[in-house]
Amino acid sequence: MPRADGTESGRPWPSGTFLSRLPRESRTRLLRLGQLRSFPAQHTLVRQGDPGGSVWLLLDALVKVSARVENGSQALLALRVGGDLVGEMAVLDGAPRSATVTGCGRMTVSQIRGAAFVRFLQEHPPAAMALSQMAVERLRWSNQRRLDFAGYETSRCLARVLLALAERHGRPVARGLDLGVPITQAELGGLIGAKENTVHRALRELTDLGLVGTPGRRRVIIEDPARLAAYADLTPAAAPTLSRHLS
Repeated sequence: MPRADGTESGRPWPSGTFLSRLPRESRTRLLRLGQLRSFPAQHTLVRQGDPGGSVWLLLDALVKVSARVENGSQALLALRVGGDLVGEMAVLDGAPRSATVTGCGRMTVSQIRGAAFVRFLQEHPPAAMALSQMAVERLRWSNQRRLDFAGYETSRCLARVLLALAERHGRPVARGLDLGVPITQAELGGLIGAKENTVHRALRELTDLGLVGTPGRRRVIIEDPARLAAYADLTPAAAPTLSRHLS
């Protein structure tokens, strides 16, 4: 966690997050740039359609990024954790917010005014490059979900997205690998383009095969990561971060 003055206390930021990609000088500058703020669980940090005045640097937080389409249905687009950046798109292109960001629990974040963030990128080329790399990875994630939907039935699409989430957020538990994030069946459906009842049937299939468990309404445990990867037509070599859980 940053101290009250915004400097670092030596914590390692999760791999792949914006802060983890920055050289120390740029990271320290960015942490000092914003205003530290705390919010309760379920607080809406960014609302779809609003103008983009600030970017939000997540320090101690887990948030859901979702969007609503014209017919009223809502889809979960992504999960973000401490070290990640949200809200930067509207600041950079001037368009309204494209998604809503909601905290899963209490949050500590840094609010950075848009103009200050743009100046920071101009003065710190490594940060601008890191932002570009992050945008490319997010695009790859979205493209992979579309390919999964086109090439696999729902149960295998679900298996692949569960493994992808576990790569980033999973934690070992006695029964296997906890997904690490609270997520509903409807939200899983949003990630793979399936209705909630279809996800329910797919989860039941994976459960009957002994691959996953659902001990709680918002909880999923991958009970056999290696077999689930094989079922999903994946290998540890194709998902290098997951491989640490399969040894």
